Amino acid sequence: MLKPFALLLAALVLAQLLAACGDREPKQYAAAPAPPVSARGNPAQDIDALRRNVPITSEITPLPMATVENFDMTRGRAYPMQPPTVPHSIDGYQVDLNSNRCMLCHARSTAAQFQAPPVSVTHYMDRDDQFLAEVSPRRYFCVQCHVTQTNARPLVANGFRDIDEVLRSERVQ
Repeated sequence: MLKPFALLLAALVLAQLLAACGDREPKQYAAAPAPPVSARGNPAQDIDALRRNVPITSEITPLPMATVENFDMTRGRAYPMQPPTVPHSIDGYQVDLNSNRCMLCHARSTAAQFQAPPVSVTHYMDRDDQFLAEVSPRRYFCVQCHVTQTNARPLVANGFRDIDEVLRSERVQ
């Protein structure tokens, strides 16, 4: 007999609480006024540097696809330990769990035959500096670090100077 009475009492208390809450009018919050157009710019006139100075409200014609430079010559490096770039096209190369097309020419055992630079000995080392018979799994996917170069124009300005250039300019001053 006590349980139904307790449930009835709890239901009445809950009903009174809900009724009391429902009597209040919701507070009206006023949003801050938007800043003037001159303070934040006009979205129709905003320019994104990567869009070649075309307003974001306009469609642009995409640039032609860049072609891979295919010079087969070693490029200079900008900093010590920089991975060398790939001086030829690698379109259609299969580099996956089952096959690595790069290793056909660049494996230490075949590099001389194909007149290709062999993969560095560091690629045959595990994380404990132990030499392996095959390329380390950490170094297997070549395009993680080695990239091809294209004839594409830079989209943003780049003022990078390598350390040799910085040191030369300091000596001159």
